[in-house]
Amino acid sequence: MAESQNASAATENVPPASAPPASTPPASTPPPSASPASAPAAAPHRGRLGRIVGLAILLGAVGLAGYVVYYLDQSPRTDDAFVRADTIGVAPQVSGRIVNLHVQDNQAVKKGDVLFEIDPAPYRHALERARAALDSLEKQIGLSQRDVRAQQFGAAAARANIDRAEAQAKQAADTLGRIEPLLAKEYVTAEQVDQARTAKRSAEAALQVARRDAERAAAAVSGVDALVAKLGELRAAVATAEYDLAQTVVRAPFDGRVIDLDIAQGEYAATGRRLFTLIDTRNWYVIANFRETALKGMRPGMAAEVYLMSDPSRRFAGTVHSIGFGVFPEEGGASANGLPRVPREINWVRVAQRFPVRIRVEAPPADLFRIGASAVALIPPESAPKTATAAR
Repeated sequence: MAESQNASAATENVPPASAPPASTPPASTPPPSASPASAPAAAPHRGRLGRIVGLAILLGAVGLAGYVVYYLDQSPRTDDAFVRADTIGVAPQVSGRIVNLHVQDNQAVKKGDVLFEIDPAPYRHALERARAALDSLEKQIGLSQRDVRAQQFGAAAARANIDRAEAQAKQAADTLGRIEPLLAKEYVTAEQVDQARTAKRSAEAALQVARRDAERAAAAVSGVDALVAKLGELRAAVATAEYDLAQTVVRAPFDGRVIDLDIAQGEYAATGRRLFTLIDTRNWYVIANFRETALKGMRPGMAAEVYLMSDPSRRFAGTVHSIGFGVFPEEGGASANGLPRVPREINWVRVAQRFPVRIRVEAPPADLFRIGASAVALIPPESAPKTATAAR
C-alpha cells in the first residue's frame, strides 16, 4: 500500500512528455527544492569555510614574507646600481691643426688604430734642423780632435826641448867646474874661463825658455770635452724631435669606444687639451650601492649576478672586485673654518648608509653595456655569507 502511494506521488511530480516546460522562476525567488529548514544549517557551514580560507591566506602571506626575508638575507640584492667602465680623455702631446680625423662619435676602435693626425710639417722641419746641428757638431768635434792632437804633439816636443836644454846646461856647468881650478895654475886663460861661464849662463837661460815653451804648449791643449757635452745635448734634441713627430699620429692605446666627439678635421689641437673620451671596453663594471647592513662578510672575489634594465631577461655573471670604504655623509662630517659641523637636529629614523661595491662583469656583450645604464646586482646564496637583509 505504501509502495503504491510513493509511486503515485512520484508520478504526480514528473510532468508529462507532452506538457510545456515550466517557466524559470525569477532570481530573487528561492528554488522550489530549497526548504526553509535547510537555510539555518548552511549558514554555519559557510562561516567556517570563510574562516578557514582567511586563515590559509594569512598563513600563506606570513610564509611568503618569511621566505622573502630569508631569500634577501641569503642573497643581498639592490637595484641601486649602474654600469661603469674606465675612461680616458684623449689629448695630443703636441699642438697643431688636425689634418685627418679617422673616427666618429660612438665608434668602436681597436688597440693601435689611428684616431687622428696632426700636421707633421713643423715637427719634420724641427727634426731636420736638429739632425743638421748634430751633424755639424760631429764634424766640428772631428776637426777639433785633430787640432788637439797637433797641440799634444807640440807639447811633447816642448818637453823634449827641456830635456835637451837640461843636458846642455849640465854640460856647461861641468865644463866650467873643470877649467876654473886650472886658471890658478895658468893651464887655461881667463878668456876661456869667461867663455865657459857664458856658456853655462846661456844653457841655463835656454833651459828656462824650454820650460816656458812646454808650459805654453801644455796650456794650448784645449780638448773636446765641452763639444762632447754639447753633442749629448744635440742628440737629446734629435730624439725629442723624433718623438714629437711620432706623436702627430695619435693611436688608440687599447680596445675601446669613442664618445663625446664634437670636433671635425681642421680643428686646432692644443697639447694636453681633451678632444674626446675613449671608453676602455676591455673591462666593464657595475657599481652596486648596497646597504651597509649587507656588507658584513662580503669580500672581493665573491661571485655575483648582474641584470640590466635594458634586457632584464639576461643574466650576467660577475665577481666582486672591490668594496667602497668611504662616502660623504649627508648629516654632518663637513668642516667650516677648521671646525666640524654638527647639525642641531637629530633624525630618530636611522636609515642604513649605502656603500658602492664594484662588480666586474665577465664576458659582457658590447651592444648592451653602456656607461650609466641601470642595473640590478645580487650575491647568489652559494657565495654570499649570511648577512643582514639588503632591501632595495
